[in-house]
Amino acid sequence: MGATAGTCSGVWDRRRAAKRDRLAAVEALTSGKVVVEGRLRDVLQALLRPGDRVALEGDNQKQADFLSRTLATCDPERVNGLHMLISSVSRPEHLDLFERGIAAKLDLAFAGPQSVRMAQMVTDGTVTVGAIHTYVELYARMFVDLAPQVALLCAAKADRLGNLYTGANTEDTPTIAEATAFRDGVVLVQADEIVNPAELPRVDIPGDWVDLVVAADRPFALEPLFTRDPRHIGDLEILQAMLAVRGIYERHQVVSLNHGIGFDTAAIELILPTYGQRLGLKGKIARHWTLNPHPTLIPAIESGWVESVHSFGGEAGMERYTAARPDVFFTGQDGSLRSNRVLCQLAGQYAIDMFIGSSLQIDGDANSSTVTDGRLSGFGGAPNMGHDPHGRRHPSRAWLSMLHGESPALRGRKLVVQIAQTFRTGATPTFLETLDAVEVGEHAGMPVAPVMIYGDDVTHVVTEEGVAYLYKAHSLADRRDALAAVAGVTSVGRRMTADQVEQLRKDGLVALPEDLGVEVGLAQRTLLAARSIDDLVAWSGGLYEPPAQFRDW
Repeated sequence: MGATAGTCSGVWDRRRAAKRDRLAAVEALTSGKVVVEGRLRDVLQALLRPGDRVALEGDNQKQADFLSRTLATCDPERVNGLHMLISSVSRPEHLDLFERGIAAKLDLAFAGPQSVRMAQMVTDGTVTVGAIHTYVELYARMFVDLAPQVALLCAAKADRLGNLYTGANTEDTPTIAEATAFRDGVVLVQADEIVNPAELPRVDIPGDWVDLVVAADRPFALEPLFTRDPRHIGDLEILQAMLAVRGIYERHQVVSLNHGIGFDTAAIELILPTYGQRLGLKGKIARHWTLNPHPTLIPAIESGWVESVHSFGGEAGMERYTAARPDVFFTGQDGSLRSNRVLCQLAGQYAIDMFIGSSLQIDGDANSSTVTDGRLSGFGGAPNMGHDPHGRRHPSRAWLSMLHGESPALRGRKLVVQIAQTFRTGATPTFLETLDAVEVGEHAGMPVAPVMIYGDDVTHVVTEEGVAYLYKAHSLADRRDALAAVAGVTSVGRRMTADQVEQLRKDGLVALPEDLGVEVGLAQRTLLAARSIDDLVAWSGGLYEPPAQFRDW
């Protein structure tokens, strides 16, 4: 009787044998584990098989760009039909792979700079999307049904035995390496330098997880994704920050939190040492963070607001600063940051009181997405942190302030906050009756629309109009009305009358600036603890070294 799935064939090491065959095919192209200079393309063509699942970094910021650029030059007659696992599709060659036929299928979390091109290629049928994941979801599947046959990773330094030093930008590397190495896949790593073992500041990933290393032609690409120049923070962002601090941080005594990317949350970080100090909130709120080392957090750190920061990844220019503040950041004995995206995402789900972030579009039910018409951007880690994890059991004051249900099922809730101006640049409304993501999902053949954060997880919405306390609503209609009350003159907001808004204020579902004691006239740039990148450098004592594109001196 022939063996079928789920039955024993007597052979248990096919994957291991296949790995030995792959490595044997490149033996003449390597010296031990080190790829011979100039032979990387040959190595890739010998290692890869049609249809392989290939995990490629593509992280949020860190890019294995020497590997991706070289893979894109491979012969499609030899390397084709690859199933790419790329958390962040950030570089042109990531999509060149599909145009050349080298790759056919893509599972991703975020597409950022390539979102417009990505949308067109999906429409054209050039790219088949398996799913748009959250970060943790994609990495979790690498341990279940998406185990890579080959992983293409990057590190700051490697030795000839394959030991890796990832430095401040560890990000996703250990997770992908483990998912591959312990499922008999091949791990190939580009390193900025190949050094003697004694020259590694520390070992972030052991050499027995790594099969091949190659010296890169230049240091791996790193995007300063979380850097926001305070010069671009205006009065509306400052007003929203004041509303958030008074109406949410102070009211719920939020001690541990995550901030999304953007000028809205950067403004909050920059008014803690000024506005927050006036309110006497130092030591009471915003003490523990799951956050990349945002430069705009420097004034709050330097003025003693911040006790700890665990990071998803590093941030270009912040290396010397984080090394000099080991009481705050998670750093190694060598002083460099130890980031870890998966662990920080898990901390962002289960260990913090609040997630606050922005979005490109929000509908009348508070569903939000960064996928808009002509842009298939994905949403990265926001859905991981922007929901209430029902597995949480430890209480905190903020969590208990959201008590709901009945004993014995009475439990708290995580604060999930959306902060956005009612209109974006170009008078484009943020609040819409229907998200573009619905139509985009239909055109892409997705079984469900690519919604970033589901409305029933959202507890608060902050705009320049005020704060909507959605968690207080007793019905879906009340939730919709509360959100509409702060949606301004968008199509969602125009249906509300002044009398309806007044009743929502009396019921405590909506708070306008005057209800919170927020003086609108104070919402000026003078309230920012730093008003330029140069100010941030000064706050850091010269330790912050901003990338060239952020220097104006």
